[in-house]
Amino acid sequence: MTESSKNFLYTYLNNASPTGFESSGQQIWLDYLKPYIDEYIVDTYGTVVGVINGTTPADQTPYKVVIEAHSDEISWFVNFISDDGYIYVRRNGGSDALIAPSMRVNLHTANGQVQGVFGWPAIHVRDLAKDVAPKVTDLFIDVGALTKDEVLEMGIHVGTVCTFAEGLFELNNRYYVGRALDNRMGGFMIAEVARQLKENGVQLPFTLYIVNAVQEEIGLRGAEMIARRLKPDLAIITDVTHDTQSPKYDKKEQGDLKAGGGPVICYGPAVQNKVRDFIIQVAQDKEITFQRQAVSRSTGTDTDSFAYAAEGSASALISLPLKYMHTTVETVHMDDVQAVIKLIYETLLAVKGNEDFRYLK
Repeated sequence: MTESSKNFLYTYLNNASPTGFESSGQQIWLDYLKPYIDEYIVDTYGTVVGVINGTTPADQTPYKVVIEAHSDEISWFVNFISDDGYIYVRRNGGSDALIAPSMRVNLHTANGQVQGVFGWPAIHVRDLAKDVAPKVTDLFIDVGALTKDEVLEMGIHVGTVCTFAEGLFELNNRYYVGRALDNRMGGFMIAEVARQLKENGVQLPFTLYIVNAVQEEIGLRGAEMIARRLKPDLAIITDVTHDTQSPKYDKKEQGDLKAGGGPVICYGPAVQNKVRDFIIQVAQDKEITFQRQAVSRSTGTDTDSFAYAAEGSASALISLPLKYMHTTVETVHMDDVQAVIKLIYETLLAVKGNEDFRYLK
């Protein structure tokens, strides 16, 4: 990792990019990517695509390869403001009501950020025998206002989006910790692949699309839109998956996956078997330690959109093991980040640009 890429990592991860409001983060990502690409695409809802045109002759239809991550993070919407100035919320994505009480929050208004806190009654005044996990309707934000009018004067209204305030830090020189590593760490990794291709003077025999999609957290929507537009021959998706070593996980149900154990290669119906095996062969040839994961139906990632949108693209998923998903302390191992970058990079070097991954021909 260069000093520039580390600065990008912190700037990008610490910026808020809630689902449906990703544009500021997308601008940071695109500004970093621009020196390493030939052109870029921005679609109507904010998905950004860096394009490396490769060396395919102009009179041929280019073989199209995608590497993809998603840019959005879970968040909250203001749903109701009480007369005494308390703000009630609803989810924007898979936000966890259990972790919200006592968290600091930023409310994103047209006039800039307003700071607030998710309040909670003190332990002294609660009947602990009757304590239950909070529901979303129990949550409230305090911005220091005494009336509804004061809240409105701050630029806060129904529909204002709110994100947790916690930023990125390093734990024991081993882990990155913060909110929204799901999946802006993926955006960082695919940007680093593009940087390394450029700096190493790689000439690809195909057109490469580096895709940072929006709106994954509410149904893979950004990937669905851009997959229909690009119609790639091959799509390699990266997202996070659960580290199952910490307490409260059942390995018989969730699998045996470890942060620090290397990239996770997924098995499931949406994953094209020949592409998956191609990636595994690259990992073995380049001595990249990897893990395996099975999914029951869908992957729950943008892989599903690329696999099934339009006529379908040969798609595979390389996951980054992550602790404590959808909290403010999402945790990934530094070595895994570099290993995922290396595996995607080496896979692209192995693609000749004429692969036909169909099972029957």
